[in-house]
Amino acid sequence: MKNKIPEWFDRKIFYAVMFVTLFIMANILSFKFVSILWFTMPVGTLLYPLTFLVTDAYGDLYGLKDVKRLVIYGFIANLVVLACIGFASILPAADYWTGAEAFNAVFMFTPKVVVASLTAYLVSQVHDVYAFDFWKKKTKGKYLWLRNNASTVVSQLIDTVVLMGVLFALGGVPVTALFAVIGSHYFVKIAIAFADTPLC
Repeated sequence: MKNKIPEWFDRKIFYAVMFVTLFIMANILSFKFVSILWFTMPVGTLLYPLTFLVTDAYGDLYGLKDVKRLVIYGFIANLVVLACIGFASILPAADYWTGAEAFNAVFMFTPKVVVASLTAYLVSQVHDVYAFDFWKKKTKGKYLWLRNNASTVVSQLIDTVVLMGVLFALGGVPVTALFAVIGSHYFVKIAIAFADTPLC
């Protein structure tokens, strides 16, 4: 018997929730840096490429108009999260609570990182949805694996260059490390993009 999707499951809502969750968590978890093989990077670098996987699948199923809305909703959701964190940070901490310093260290993003992250998000995600739609028309809806990677490879480069470029302009990345950081981050993002192609 063929498996049926449960009546309660809405695939469109599921993809939207997954996209927004991955985007928000990529920003929040970027506070932690990890070392994998010879790369050192924030955890967000490992999660953020998955948002392109979701937008490509979403765009293939529901079209350019809907996926553009999804990107905008993701941006708004991140602003709401930042506002909530800011609100929580200005509230006076209870006298007996000893976690105030740790809370601020984890959740209070520096303005430089916020500006760079949101700028890179808008530029790269907008490019990705239009590039994916372009390749979808060129291939007449065929070769999903090719469309997924063709759009993502360029979009990830744009994201990395814009992110690091804005941080450099704001004094957050030294010029001596700029190109090395761009190269290593882009390599990891592309490796993840290729690896998640079967999921798409």
